Amino acid sequence: METYILVHDIGTTHSKTCLYRLDHNLELVTSALEEYPLYVMPNGGVEQNPDDWWGAIGRGTAAVMAGRDPNSIKGMAFCAQMQSFIPVDASGKALYRAMTYMDNRGIAQLQRGLQSGFPKIEGMNAVRLVQALRITGGASASAKDPVWKYLWLRDNEPAIFQAMHQWMDVKDYLVLRCTGQFTFGLDSAHSTFLFDTRPDQLKWHTGLCKTYGVNPDHLPPVIRATDIAGTLTPQAAVELGLPEGVPIFGGGGDLSMITLGSGSMASNSVHVYIGTSGWVVATVDKRMTDINGMVASILGAVPGRYNYISEQETSGRCLQWVRDHLAMDEIGMYLEQRTVVDKEAEFRSLYDYLSQVVAEVEPGAGGVIFTPWLHGNRSPFEDPYARGMFLNISLATRKRDLIRAVLEGDAYHKRWMLETIERRVPYAEKLRLVGGGARSDTWSQILADVTGRTIEVTEHPENAGANGAALVCAIGLGHIGFEDVSRVVRAAKTFAPRPAVKAIYDKQYAVFRKIHRQAKSLFKALNG
Repeated sequence: METYILVHDIGTTHSKTCLYRLDHNLELVTSALEEYPLYVMPNGGVEQNPDDWWGAIGRGTAAVMAGRDPNSIKGMAFCAQMQSFIPVDASGKALYRAMTYMDNRGIAQLQRGLQSGFPKIEGMNAVRLVQALRITGGASASAKDPVWKYLWLRDNEPAIFQAMHQWMDVKDYLVLRCTGQFTFGLDSAHSTFLFDTRPDQLKWHTGLCKTYGVNPDHLPPVIRATDIAGTLTPQAAVELGLPEGVPIFGGGGDLSMITLGSGSMASNSVHVYIGTSGWVVATVDKRMTDINGMVASILGAVPGRYNYISEQETSGRCLQWVRDHLAMDEIGMYLEQRTVVDKEAEFRSLYDYLSQVVAEVEPGAGGVIFTPWLHGNRSPFEDPYARGMFLNISLATRKRDLIRAVLEGDAYHKRWMLETIERRVPYAEKLRLVGGGARSDTWSQILADVTGRTIEVTEHPENAGANGAALVCAIGLGHIGFEDVSRVVRAAKTFAPRPAVKAIYDKQYAVFRKIHRQAKSLFKALNG
């Protein structure tokens, strides 16, 4: 019997279920995409219903397993969005909708917990900041970090808080639902900044919990990505249409799984991700932090390695906004000529169409600059009030100029994050690019031109997270080792920077870097 692996990539707006065949390499056999809603509230709340994830997983599993023997599945793992907060009771039932990584209701809790008192460093309490940096290598400096969501629930929903048994991140909740086991991945634990990440410790730190008012009993046991968290329970097996007892591996958050799936395994190698959110990440051998640039290192899937990350709140989501609100009339005309049943194929064709339109516009977008901060930003600056804007529109500006400006604005921000990362790691001549945005040759070329680096795009870059989760299963099952990942994951396309456009992009990037500093007070006046 052939050996198959089933993985689920749980994103912000949809999940993708991928079926892989396992022999000497990993072969993607088929995939299915399922959407679910995102609830954005006026008070800064951004939530999702955990049952929506589970329903999407069930539908995706049924789609990829149609006509196949379910007994061929030898392992399953999740890749998921990180830094969500899901309180569950002792039975594993979610007590509240998930407060996602975009939820910023914890501003008051952050102000009390880390921004009050003197002396201060970068607006944060120096004593608490230094304590967190020494123990975890980072700090909960953003209102969107999980600890502030935990304290927001305590302050605003005391009955639910009282009923809470433990808190979960997205991937850990889904592992719990599959296995009945309460666990937390190393990466999820690290990103709470309550976890002692010193190499000889790797455990929850009771002192930090006490400092921030967190009950240590609310924090689950921590496991590695390649550990077996448990096996599929009878109830979960029935709901997913799979055999009871399938091993469920620890898996990981999107950061650690995408890093693995990008093939960026060498020390100081850098990859760029363009998904709903975005980031620039260097794979490093030690903990590093840059408080000024809001950059921290997070434990990854590979033992002893860290992902040094500069994170962007909205990246590919900006193009989705363009699709839905700026280009809808052109998309409507496009759809009149096509009948597409497969949602993933529809998305791909629509974005291919937009990329074609953008490719017809001269670099520089007619002098228009877009800021990709549609829901605030994390790095190189933390500002929950920042928003997107088009700067320098004239009578000559066309819609397609605006669309190109969105892609260029995202690339300007990636360059800023890259330069921030390189304060601590060596200059990288080549960057791996993954995520849905990497499917666009136009976007890939823009990134090469703006950064002045060679861009390498992997095969199926939109599946980098799923690839990482599949690699975790393959490693956990003993079929390959971490040392084989660079062989399995290779570049399929390469984009070299074009010297002819360097001057225009350098000029506009210099302006882009100044926009937030000059508009910061205006953003707060409008959105604070």
